Amino acid sequence: MARKDSARKDSSPDVSRRKFLKGVAVAGAAATTAANAAPLGTGADVKRLPAAIAPTAHQIAAETAVPKDMPHLAGKPNSDFMVDVIKSLKIEHIYSNPASSFRGLHESLINYGKNSMPDFITCMHEESSVAMAHGYYKASGKPQMMLCHGTVGLMHGTMAVYNAWADRVPVIMVGGNDLDAAKRPPGVPTFHSAQDIGALVRDFTKWDDTPVSAQHFAQSFVRAYRYAMTPPHGPVLLSLDAGLQDNGVDDAGLYIPRYVASAPPHADVNALREAAKVLVAAENPVIVVDKMARTSEGAKNLVVLAELLQVPVVDQGGRMNMPNTHYLNQTAGAQALIRSADVIMGLECSDFWATVNQWIDNGEEHGHGLRESRIKPGTKLITISSVELNTKSNFQDFQRFQVTDIGMAGDAEASLPALIEAVKAAIPNDKKAAFEKRAEAFKRAKQQAQERTRQGAALGWDASPISTARLAVELYAAVKGEDWALVNAGIGMSGWHNRVFPMDKHYRWIGGSGAAGQGYGLPATIGAAHANKALGRFTVSIQGDGDMMYAPGAFWTAAHHRIPSLAIVDNNRGYHQEVMHVQRLSNRRNRVANLGITAGPVGTSIENPDIDYAKLASSMGWWSTGPIKDPNELGPALKRAVAAVKAGEPALVDVWMQPR
Repeated sequence: MARKDSARKDSSPDVSRRKFLKGVAVAGAAATTAANAAPLGTGADVKRLPAAIAPTAHQIAAETAVPKDMPHLAGKPNSDFMVDVIKSLKIEHIYSNPASSFRGLHESLINYGKNSMPDFITCMHEESSVAMAHGYYKASGKPQMMLCHGTVGLMHGTMAVYNAWADRVPVIMVGGNDLDAAKRPPGVPTFHSAQDIGALVRDFTKWDDTPVSAQHFAQSFVRAYRYAMTPPHGPVLLSLDAGLQDNGVDDAGLYIPRYVASAPPHADVNALREAAKVLVAAENPVIVVDKMARTSEGAKNLVVLAELLQVPVVDQGGRMNMPNTHYLNQTAGAQALIRSADVIMGLECSDFWATVNQWIDNGEEHGHGLRESRIKPGTKLITISSVELNTKSNFQDFQRFQVTDIGMAGDAEASLPALIEAVKAAIPNDKKAAFEKRAEAFKRAKQQAQERTRQGAALGWDASPISTARLAVELYAAVKGEDWALVNAGIGMSGWHNRVFPMDKHYRWIGGSGAAGQGYGLPATIGAAHANKALGRFTVSIQGDGDMMYAPGAFWTAAHHRIPSLAIVDNNRGYHQEVMHVQRLSNRRNRVANLGITAGPVGTSIENPDIDYAKLASSMGWWSTGPIKDPNELGPALKRAVAAVKAGEPALVDVWMQPR
């Protein structure tokens, strides 16, 4: 069903608010007199009673009296200077749900700062605020800012902060707080204050601070920006006292520090030379990448390195590292390549242990899983990763420990040029023919993989619910004429989006959430679409139904701020990974899974009632259609949705899908 614009009614009142209240008071007094004069009893008597309790004289006076003048601030407040600091770093947007603890900065942003560079993007939830900034950065390479409220606002945002931390994405966070217990308002504001709000997220942020002066804010804000933007990237937080925002500026000596970006950390040159020798000497080397390509330059250099050695690349998809159209992208054959490799190099791998080891769920009697090596004895392991430069102990985002033969702490993208030069120097002339022979084998393997993809996509083509393969094929057919960017697709797609969509440019795919925290998909899509709007790209995403329902308020933000994107709901009516977990454990325990009134185990289904996502999106201003259950209706529906997005609207297509 398509959203239709309704004509706006004239909202100007016919009478002034004071005259209206005066009339209510007179009517209320008259009704009270009538009620005292005659006993209640007849229906007519009851109908003459007022529909609401009439306001008292005190309430009328409070509502109609002219507010007392508040003393005006001499000069400008500190929050105006803070806006100047923020503007100096060319932050484009602030994603926020409004709150009293940062009202001083809020007012300065929209009045003193003219709501421009940055402008205020109204969000329905702090988790969505962080996720939008997260998605914006990955689409544009530009960090954005979010504002949150004291303790409770930051508590709402913590899951998204952890996603950004695990995904190595910079988000500049500022949390309002009322520090001075002798001056802060009692009641709710005190509930929402803390000595140290940064403690809530300190285990998964790069840095935080609590400025105590305007100059302290300026220095800390620039420092926070610099730390966030130095690989490994990550979120940072400033706790900003409400009183400090409101205080008048003391011009004596105030200045904005100049921002100078830090050079990214580089792997040791001698270790790179040793790694180059090992790669050149290998018979079956493999390169595995995850979050390596921070920019398009990183992807280009990876292609150069791979072609120098004619070495296959396994792209784990944390970013678009290696074009999937290139014959050396051999992700489809990853298992066989890893098992036959004599050298494996991992570049910014989130979980290198799982790359070279296999974990079999419920594989032992205690049910905790069975470890099995994927590699043959003697395989040499090499890694370049910046993560160990900023590792903390509590949250286990650093994954299981894996011994390596050469381990380099440094940013892999920044280290590639030196590695390429080392490889060039290490290649003897008699090796080049062998490398070319290896290339021919990979070209044949690529053609065979593409043929398997075509055959696999045909299976269940006319099935209803619709297959994941058909959705990927139909969706690509609908957007291939646009400069598209696929910014989200969950595990429910079983990788079909990466097999069907030609990821030939760095922005075609920006990776997942980082920590697999639910509620990322929709707001991150909107953040990425916000960036892509300015870049002239067409944003498309595939939203898991369960993940989307964590943050449906993000629909409103996209419509309100006119952020166009195409969202496909992968509506499999359940948390399907959990469906499989319960079924698997039931089998292990020799029991039949309790299905209750649904088709999946109790506690895993999103059915009875089925959610009408099209109506939900439409209610918040989106063009929408669905649910699409007939696969023959999918293509035409997508075509209409693409037209709506090109006209400037956010659009949603609800598709009933197979579980995987």
